[in-house]
Amino acid sequence: MEAPKPQAVVVGGSIAGLSCAHALISAGWRVTVFEKSASPPDGSPTGAGLCLDPQSLRFLSRWISDPHLHDVTSPLSIDLVRSLFPSRSSLLFQPVLEYSPILLCVMQNRLTDSGTKDSRTLTRDEDFDFRAAHWADLHSILLRTLPLGTVLWGHQFMSFEVSDGRSSVVTKARVLRTDEIIGIASDLVVAADGCLSSIRRQLFPNSKLRYSGYYAWRGILDFSGRENDDIILGIRQSYPDLADCLYFDLALATHCVLYELKGHRLNWLWYINGPEPERKESSLTVKVSDSMIETMHEEADKVWVPELARVMKETKEPFINIIYDSDPLPKLFRDNVVLVGDAAHPTTPHGLRSTNMSIQDAAVLGCCLKKWGLENLSSALEEYQSIRLPVISKQVLHARKLGRIKQGLALNCGRTFDPTTARQEECLQLQQRSMPYFEGVPITFDITLPSEQIGS
Repeated sequence: MEAPKPQAVVVGGSIAGLSCAHALISAGWRVTVFEKSASPPDGSPTGAGLCLDPQSLRFLSRWISDPHLHDVTSPLSIDLVRSLFPSRSSLLFQPVLEYSPILLCVMQNRLTDSGTKDSRTLTRDEDFDFRAAHWADLHSILLRTLPLGTVLWGHQFMSFEVSDGRSSVVTKARVLRTDEIIGIASDLVVAADGCLSSIRRQLFPNSKLRYSGYYAWRGILDFSGRENDDIILGIRQSYPDLADCLYFDLALATHCVLYELKGHRLNWLWYINGPEPERKESSLTVKVSDSMIETMHEEADKVWVPELARVMKETKEPFINIIYDSDPLPKLFRDNVVLVGDAAHPTTPHGLRSTNMSIQDAAVLGCCLKKWGLENLSSALEEYQSIRLPVISKQVLHARKLGRIKQGLALNCGRTFDPTTARQEECLQLQQRSMPYFEGVPITFDITLPSEQIGS
């Protein structure tokens, strides 16, 4: 008689959690995912773009025999960083706080020149080889290729309790529709509950989120049916490699990111130095008012080229993300509970690592569990930790440094980066290629991967 499959409960149904579900099912485990959202995302254009590196794409293609993985991603073959500054004056940024029923965070440009804005290239990497996707598109593919019933929607994690002898762990969740409390006994709990992870706080109460010193306006402009409108022709003229390029524009004490997604969408982020905005306890975003959006538009006119400012103005429902990270943890598991994704390593977004680290965490965890088997669960988790912890620790700290460089904030040495005077060798540190383990995660045992990457 065949032995029953080991059972895992994954807490969190975002990309990290769904990736873990795929990886563990591939390793021969049964998986149940608790997700507090009542239903899957509806694919609204509001949301985030993301960039997938070649190794993450190989892992995804291992789990997903879905032709649409290629269809919802677009190539980013160029990493281009350019400096943007007014031609006849420098910029001085002074954050100003104004309070409304929520919080109005205005970054006011005190000294500016309304004349011509010039730009010049700081770095250009034409062997970048990432692909861009919309968060909702990738999530949808991961979800629909899982067995039906894997994800329990509307189930809010409450607690876990490891049995004596660590033979099992019981995870409890509240069914939001009925207010019923249910419990599932499993061999392993995977905490994929994000940056604000309650499981991480329970396992490592001294681990705190760290505000980066800046927040980000972000949005996605859907230009379907408007491909020949002057706004799109204008942005393509100003950013000629936009179809396959990840653009970073640097001005003094601020920077902006721009790239194109499949489906005629432009993804942009604008980072602004300032005190930490107020937020709801369970969210990393700030609800914005019409007056806040109007002020952001006015500031965009002062800082960015007119074509980019217009993209920001015509974006529906822009929102504010507060940017956090956390110092690396000493461990990634305790007993039968293991951390993955942002629950394990909250990071600033400048290294394009959050989604990639989540996918790679899941892949390595699944391979370790398959290698060691349930009877050696502790060894499997130890090996997962030994592979991933050195990588994510260096990547989180490098992303932190990269954000401070681009925002003109002081580094540990006390120096700041000025894009208008930086030497070429200083500019090279802006490239994504400077990220530790940029070429991929070191693996100490064989992981069979498809020989073909997703084509461009």
